[in-house]
Amino acid sequence: MEKTYRFEICANGVESCIAAQEGGADRVELCAGIPEGGTTPSYGEIKTARRVLTRTRLHVIIRPRGGDFLYTPLELERMTADIDIARELGADGVVFGCLRADGTLDTEANTLLMSHAKGMSVTFHRAFDRCANPQEALEELIAQGFDRILTSGQQPTALQGTPLLRQLHAQAAGRITLLAGCGVNEGNIATIARETGIDEFHFSARVAVKSAMTFSNPDVYMGAKGADEESVDITSAERVRNTIAQLTCQD
Repeated sequence: MEKTYRFEICANGVESCIAAQEGGADRVELCAGIPEGGTTPSYGEIKTARRVLTRTRLHVIIRPRGGDFLYTPLELERMTADIDIARELGADGVVFGCLRADGTLDTEANTLLMSHAKGMSVTFHRAFDRCANPQEALEELIAQGFDRILTSGQQPTALQGTPLLRQLHAQAAGRITLLAGCGVNEGNIATIARETGIDEFHFSARVAVKSAMTFSNPDVYMGAKGADEESVDITSAERVRNTIAQLTCQD
């Protein structure tokens, strides 16, 4: 039987959403703050993305800041409001994850957020890669009703994490979807699929697009000193197609 793969693009804006759709992605995870690992996008970004995505599903990350995944009551209040707004704007799913200080899942916080996400597709994001016991966490996420887990197998990249990804995929046994992400590209997606048995993949397929500015003040920077502020990384439809082709053309 022909294996069916699904592909999710980590989209850092509406332009990347459009490219993901043109390239054949099944869904996007819309994020702001990519250098921080992804934070909740703006109202306008979600609304416009929903308008342009006519064939590709829209998932929205719910993460109020970068850093760890230990959230205060005030942060959780904002996260529940963001889930409600994402639903109102037509998002198909949301992506979030909460941990306790000891690296276990914050069951109460995750349950609260899940209660606001009823009827939507829900992914537990790479907070999973920071949890202390991934096998136990997998079982708890299944029990809580999450649809999938975005993970690199607790390694810097999914390729490096293939041993754990393979184990978790076997443990899940169809009860929850493992979404392999981080560093997935044209050159390694087939290897990751072969080594793990996983059939859902998360990648960005971005390329640097040079700024159209003809004037620049080299003495002033908006963020970190030395960072490239003369170009923007945007998803490439061609790279999306090429990455998907590494799996779909071999079946």
